[in-house]
This record gives sequence, structure tokens and C-alpha cells, in this order.
Amino acid sequence: MLARSRTLRADELEGIPWLRTLRPDERAVAEADLRVVQVEAGEYVCRVGRPVTYWFGLIDGLLKMSNDTSLGIPITFTGVPPGGWFGEGTVLKHEPYRYNIQALRRSLVAGITVRTFDWLLDRSIGFNRFVMQQLNERLGQFIAAREIDRLTSPNQRVARSLAALFHPVLYPGVGELLRITQQELGYLVGLSRQRVNEALHALQQQGLIRIEYGGVRVVDLERLRRYD
Repeated sequence: MLARSRTLRADELEGIPWLRTLRPDERAVAEADLRVVQVEAGEYVCRVGRPVTYWFGLIDGLLKMSNDTSLGIPITFTGVPPGGWFGEGTVLKHEPYRYNIQALRRSLVAGITVRTFDWLLDRSIGFNRFVMQQLNERLGQFIAAREIDRLTSPNQRVARSLAALFHPVLYPGVGELLRITQQELGYLVGLSRQRVNEALHALQQQGLIRIEYGGVRVVDLERLRRYD
């Protein structure tokens, strides 16, 4: 994958939120190390048991974070929309991945090496604050994901899962419109495309979302998070 990578364009660099926390000298080091690669649908960015080499973020596309149970049943933890950076806990501990990251569609994935990540941690207060906030928000996200797993109502599962993808801190690149198909949302929620379609229309009728061509627009994020 590294052999296919390239440096980032100026517009791509502007979409990376943590770069704005760095001093000019720190940013120069980070930008020199940053690489981006195009991955195809179904391709893995990270796999369980592989050593960590990069801290990754999504420039464009859609990723799925998942693992398998001891019985071989796949469990989806969360989706990763554009603007999201992930795996900082694994990078901090320098441990092998405990989850898979897979592209649900053709995606642009950026990354910095573990060496540069550690270098920034040692020098940048702004970067440390960003990583700490990421870890804190990620903890809340996974607690919410456990709650979603216990929900039996498909409408609730779709509502809460959608709300998680519109997290303004973890996924600042999403805004109010998420580019996602009903099939992709079904993969993340664990429901059929038909059942996702029914849930989305029910949420739209209640004024929480608006289904648009190629995506979903959130109208009332707080009600979507509390949907019951």
C-alpha cells in the first residue's frame, strides 16, 4: 500500500483538523511525513494482529471498523466518515491491531508514521490536546456502540448509528450531509437495505433527517441521538 501512496495536495491538507493545532515548525515535519493512498471497496487498511505502523485518517470515502467474535461472527464497532482519524490508542501503545478497518467504497486514506506521531507527542501541546480529546470522545462512542448493540428496534439502531456518524469532534468533515448509501448503512448497522430504507423514511417523517440523493442530511441531531 505504501508503494501506491503519494504526498497530499493543499486542499487535502486543509481538511486535516489536527494540523491546525501545530506550530509552523511542527506542521512542516508533519506535512513532510503525511502520505495518502487510494483503497478500493473491500480492501483492508488495518487487520487484526498486524503491527501498527501509521496513524490513519480518512480524506474521502467510507470505512468500517469491525472484528469477529470467538464464534466467527462479525461485529461492527463503528463507521469512519471523512475527516475522522482513528487508531490513536493502538499507536500510543505500539501494540498490534485488535480490529479491522475495511473500505466500504473507494476511499482516500491518509497517515503519518508512528515515529512522527511520537515526535509530535513529545513536542506539541496542541497535538497532545487533540489526541486526548480524541481518546475521550472515542470512549463515549464505544459506550454508545455497546448500547446500540442491545437495541432491538431497527429504527432505534439506525437513528443512533446515524447520530454517531455525525459526531462533530471525531468526524468534523461530515457537516450536516453524510454521503452514504442505504446498503452501506446496512453494513454498519447490521440490517438489510430494505429495513434500513424503512427506518430512514420513518425518521424522515418525524423530522429528524432528510433523505437526499446519495446521502442523508441531519435535521435534528440531538433528537436523533436520543431517539427512542
